[in-house]
Amino acid sequence: MNLMPLRQRLENLPVGQKLLAALLVLLITILLVANLTFISAAYYISQESMAPQALQTIGRLVSNPSLVADALKSPDNAERLLNELNSYSPLRAAALYDGKGDRLAQLQHGDKLNLPDRYRHIEAWQATEFRSNQVITLPRPGTAPGHLLLVASSELPVAFYTGTLTASLGILIFSVLLWLVIARQIKRLITRPIHQLEELSRQVTREENYALRASRGNHDEIGSLAEAFNTMLSRIEAREQQLKRARDDSQAAYDQAQGLAEETRHTNRKLELEVQVRSKIEKKLTGFQNYLNSIIDSMPSALIALDEQLYVTQWNQEASALSGTRLDEALNQPIFLAFEPLKPFLPQLKQTVEQHTVAKIERVTWFKDDEPKHYALTFYPLMGGAGRGVVIRIDDITQRLSLEEMMVQSEKMLSVGGLAAGMAHEINNPLGAILHNVQNIRRRLSPDLPKNLEQAEQIGIPLETVNKYLQAREVPQLLDGIQQAGARAAKIVTHMLSFSRRSTRQMAPCDLPALIDQAVEIAGNDFDLAIGFDFKGQAIIRQFDPALGPVPGTANELEQVLLNLLKNAAQAIHQREDDSEPGRIILRTKLNPPWAEIQVEDNGIGMSESVRKRTFEPFFTTKEIGQGTGLGLSVSYFIITNNHKGQMEVQSTPGQGTCFTLRLPLAGTPVISQELNQLSR
Repeated sequence: MNLMPLRQRLENLPVGQKLLAALLVLLITILLVANLTFISAAYYISQESMAPQALQTIGRLVSNPSLVADALKSPDNAERLLNELNSYSPLRAAALYDGKGDRLAQLQHGDKLNLPDRYRHIEAWQATEFRSNQVITLPRPGTAPGHLLLVASSELPVAFYTGTLTASLGILIFSVLLWLVIARQIKRLITRPIHQLEELSRQVTREENYALRASRGNHDEIGSLAEAFNTMLSRIEAREQQLKRARDDSQAAYDQAQGLAEETRHTNRKLELEVQVRSKIEKKLTGFQNYLNSIIDSMPSALIALDEQLYVTQWNQEASALSGTRLDEALNQPIFLAFEPLKPFLPQLKQTVEQHTVAKIERVTWFKDDEPKHYALTFYPLMGGAGRGVVIRIDDITQRLSLEEMMVQSEKMLSVGGLAAGMAHEINNPLGAILHNVQNIRRRLSPDLPKNLEQAEQIGIPLETVNKYLQAREVPQLLDGIQQAGARAAKIVTHMLSFSRRSTRQMAPCDLPALIDQAVEIAGNDFDLAIGFDFKGQAIIRQFDPALGPVPGTANELEQVLLNLLKNAAQAIHQREDDSEPGRIILRTKLNPPWAEIQVEDNGIGMSESVRKRTFEPFFTTKEIGQGTGLGLSVSYFIITNNHKGQMEVQSTPGQGTCFTLRLPLAGTPVISQELNQLSR
């Protein structure tokens, strides 16, 4: 059987017993605290006042010159003198020292104390001793004085404790008698009225007789409680009577309601049938609405429905992804708040609502994920029983525009390819004649040919004089210019022929890292000599994917493409005005099935968006006249897309650099047209 905890027992005691217990604990606590305080004060007074006074008195008695003179003569006399102090109870120990500081005798009460053997050790001993002590000087005329060490006892007399105990018992007896008297009064004034009130409440509960009343009693809190209890009984009695009257009225109303219940029951049956029918219709409508919402959310275009006031009523998932606004946040909001980029088109939206016409915006550019995206907007008028409004359809046309741009580029390349073949044959004949005639002029002015010297003698003009005249008129320089222009024209024709010629070479597996390294070596030697630019001094960073194996291709054509890209990267770095950052060309290979990717990235001057779109256009160049033909990247694009059935694209940021990406089909990848490649991306 578990014993009830003490705290719970105390809490369950009657109020009177709780008061008596609290009073008893208070009296005992006061008694204990008073005794402890009295004993502590007595001990403190004894140690701080009485003990030093007693030692001082003993010292004055002993320091009598007649007693001291004899006591300091020998240890026996000293011991006899100390024995005279044996009867003083406040004395714990004593020691007598002669004029030389030696201890002659000592007196001990109780456990022996370690007193210093010599007088000079007394100060060190006093520092560690907690008992009251005094050193008294014993004067001797004509001789060094002696010293008496007295140590007071730290204990109080037994009589003190006996008297304290007797007084405490007397106080305790008086306190108990006082407690009994107070307990009697508490029972009369507090406990008994509470008990009477408790018995009355039990009687009311048992008999349910609310006419009973409690006696008023004293004018205290208990009396107020009795009065409040009587008031409560009076109100309960009044309410009981009201309940009886209400019970009678309710019985009459019940009988009347019984008659109406039957009538209502028939009406309820009809309502239940109607509710069931409407519930089925509502479920079908809800399902149909969910079905329509699923269809709308599945559409790739963003669809937004607005009411007459241009507040959002419908919002699919694509609209949430495009605007960043959730469905619950967009509904019942103005369109310019839910989708802020549509704010400039509010006039067209209002026109569509008012005039019931379809409005189209062919192209707008918005940023999504920090990238520019192109969209087509269409506004449809909404009419019907639900009211007027407008439906907004937003189509992402970024990929379509990119494909159109690539198709236009491909068509340009194909058209220029046929033109290049015809132009090359037409230019070759006069170009060959020009270069041949320049070579003949140089030969006919050369003094190394005997025929030239012979013809000059026949005319009577020295050949050396003719050459001096020609040099004075800078004719050799003109011939050099003609020859350089002819060589440049020949180079252009060579590019055009290469551009127009269809590759019939057999593709072979190519090791792209080795091919790239070879192109870097050739580009370094060629570019350094061309413009005096330290190509090899640039940071060439190679990031080759070890998972990428041999890729089918024509090695010399791929090398030509890489050379063009490396030269363009070096020229872009060379044209930078800010040389704080060293030049850097990053060469990457990456396995990205079904493609093998090659990237050539530089930190040169970059190019604008308008220049980037025309990068692969034939004869388009940003270089000065005489510095470029505009065919290098066009031929490269033709080699990658036509000969290798791959892809070539460029990304550039002005002032930061350019990155060319080449994609070559892996071994086993079906060869399909460039247009289909673009669509698959």
